[in-house]
Amino acid sequence: MNGAESLVRTLVASDVEVCFANPGTSEMHFVAALDRVEGMRAVLTLFEGVATGAADGYGRMAEKPAATLLHLGPGLANGLANLHNARRAATPIVNIVGDHATYHAQYDPPLASDIAGFARPVSAWVHFSMSAATVAEDGARAVQAARQAPGQIATLILPADTAWLEAERPASPLPVQGPSRVSQHAIDDVAQALCEGRRSAMLLRGSALGRRGLEATGRIAAKSGARILCDTFSPRITRGAGLVAAERFPYFAEQIVEFLRDFELLILAGSKPPVSFFAYPGKASWCVPEGCRILYLAHPHEDAVTALEAVAEAIAAPRDPAARAPLERPELPEGKLNAYTAGQVIGHFLPEGAIISDEAATSGLGTASYTAGAPPHDLLSLTGGSIGLGVPMATGAALACPDRKVICLQGDGGAMYTLQALWTQAREKLDVTTVIFANRSYYILNIELMRVGAENPGPKALSMLDLHNPELDWVSLARGMGVEASRAETNADFASAFADAMKSRGPRLIEVVL
Repeated sequence: MNGAESLVRTLVASDVEVCFANPGTSEMHFVAALDRVEGMRAVLTLFEGVATGAADGYGRMAEKPAATLLHLGPGLANGLANLHNARRAATPIVNIVGDHATYHAQYDPPLASDIAGFARPVSAWVHFSMSAATVAEDGARAVQAARQAPGQIATLILPADTAWLEAERPASPLPVQGPSRVSQHAIDDVAQALCEGRRSAMLLRGSALGRRGLEATGRIAAKSGARILCDTFSPRITRGAGLVAAERFPYFAEQIVEFLRDFELLILAGSKPPVSFFAYPGKASWCVPEGCRILYLAHPHEDAVTALEAVAEAIAAPRDPAARAPLERPELPEGKLNAYTAGQVIGHFLPEGAIISDEAATSGLGTASYTAGAPPHDLLSLTGGSIGLGVPMATGAALACPDRKVICLQGDGGAMYTLQALWTQAREKLDVTTVIFANRSYYILNIELMRVGAENPGPKALSMLDLHNPELDWVSLARGMGVEASRAETNADFASAFADAMKSRGPRLIEVVL
């Protein structure tokens, strides 16, 4: 048994069952070990940003880490943008990054780089394996680090000789540190504050946005009148008919300020105080109103769900929660196809148990509103703001939940960052329907150009935000990677294509021309 095989066996024993890979020469012994070890599904991606984005989607839905296999520093660097998103989502991921053999690095070969330097900004744990004898134990520690609450990225750097030299055995799984218990003082402080009659809101994130957390928060709201809020971009929300609904923050800073203007108490459960995405001349960065008291019920590494249930009991909240969403399916739309009528179609046909991977940007507002009363489903968002996550995230979610329909809502600009994920969906026969909102523009940047005070933009500036000349042909792009595709130019076109996709299995792409 060599070091690579001892590592793969350790990962499998530690319940890491999927590896999203884009390997090179230094990773060939790990690749070969995949044939000798049962239990690890190897998924080839054609770009490292797809591998890391898919690992993010998988981890959010499976609630355990996948592995990535990346080639040296440049391979890791290609995946950093979606590792940034994963870090912001607190997604558990184990990166295995190959490196030159330990004795070869002294010669400064062309692919030599500071891999640890690339890894540290997105990783909570970074380690360089120095011996085949310790690779297995290093792998077990990587999984342990990734699974530490609320979820982290662990990066293990694997020199080629530590992979091919002889190793003794795989390592046993290490104990996982789950969420910490919230102190009774924090629970008592929140319960007392809620009983003082202030205009209150509870801002939820992480596990608090699952069914149990929402149910407990709904009970608190029924007793105290507190509003239930979530971030503009949350890692995962369970939502839909019959579930307690959280109000989503608007995107722009001045909208958040107005949204929170009258609150006197903001209680955080797994979240942090809201700030604007960017700085703008003359606009606020800190969005909490002056004089509003902020109370931390649970920090991200703590057990927010149990704490919310304890608060509900402490204030004698009723068993029946407030803010339960009714079943409200929109009617099929008439008139011109746009992002809002497309949202009506999606809400009309959305199946129970679906997973929505949302990187629709400006085109997603209609779907967000028209699916609020659809059958229960999970919503995954672009947590770190680095575009190019939607299609890979849907890919990973489909691998984590093969019995659930996955719908990817994707802007055309962001889709071009990682369109190679379509090929992986075809190769793995994944049940993903990708809806491309083709407005032929980085539309949000047209808005931001005005908001940041860049006055009188000319043709050069405007051309930097435009996707015409030539127009992207998403039907041809998808078919070229083995994915069935169609174009919708009317509401009837889209309704027909989307309804058919919901009734069948396998990867599909629908280009919605806006």
